[in-house]
Amino acid sequence: PTSKMFSSFSCCTARVAAKTARSFSNTAVDSTKVAVLGAAGGIGQPLSMLCKLSNEIDELSCYDIVGTPGVAADLSHIPSKAATTGHLPQVGSWPPRGNDGLAEALTGADVVVIPAGVPRKPGMTRDDLFNTNASIVKTLVEGCAEHCPEAVLAIISNPVNSTVPIAAEVLKKAGVYDKTKLCGVTTLDVCRANTFVATSQGWNPKDVDVTVIGGHAGITILPLFSQVPGMKISDQELEALTVRTQFGGDEVVKAKAGAGSATLSMAYAGYLFTENVLKALKGEEGIIQ
Repeated sequence: PTSKMFSSFSCCTARVAAKTARSFSNTAVDSTKVAVLGAAGGIGQPLSMLCKLSNEIDELSCYDIVGTPGVAADLSHIPSKAATTGHLPQVGSWPPRGNDGLAEALTGADVVVIPAGVPRKPGMTRDDLFNTNASIVKTLVEGCAEHCPEAVLAIISNPVNSTVPIAAEVLKKAGVYDKTKLCGVTTLDVCRANTFVATSQGWNPKDVDVTVIGGHAGITILPLFSQVPGMKISDQELEALTVRTQFGGDEVVKAKAGAGSATLSMAYAGYLFTENVLKALKGEEGIIQ
């Protein structure tokens, strides 16, 4: 079964990407490049490793403000087909130049995944991240608009409900906005719903397919457990399962006790999303998420 996630804000699904790919069938994607912006961070490093292992990716470009040459060197020792490069912002020079490192990372990219930004800490809401992460996403999407305007953008940086609209406005201002290529990655909510249902029912999570609608923050996350065939659960258990899915991020933040947020599971969800988009861009049908 394939996980499904639909969003109320400007975001594409892989099904839309598949339609887009078919409409450009004469220029189907053969060699694929994925850029990870924020590749040295808590989400970025495991996400980059999973992308390095993917058979769908030929070139993996890692960008961050620090550490990416080391991350890329480390990843390059993994025996998989994806050629890996690491990029930093352009060092100071005179006359001043633009961010050559970002340009190199983005040029030719088919998919750009953006986990860059600061993580949540105990007591913080996603809205608390807005002031910092909004400016980071704005700057990076400006780079995307200039250097890879045709790429599919997958925004992970929280608060996703706000960073995706910001990205949309940046792309509109640059005259390159395409609603089918701007995505908010909310796949983790589906992963959590599938996992929690499987645990409660004694099922294999791979056999569970929960549809989740809405956004990616608290009560805006709406798992449709009533549509899961064969699920037997009391109203009290259903309420608890819903709340846990909606606030699963808080559970991880508290458990890590200030040491971070949901990085590993988010990296996995981002990888799933990226792989499905690439499959759709290559013309594979029936990809839904």
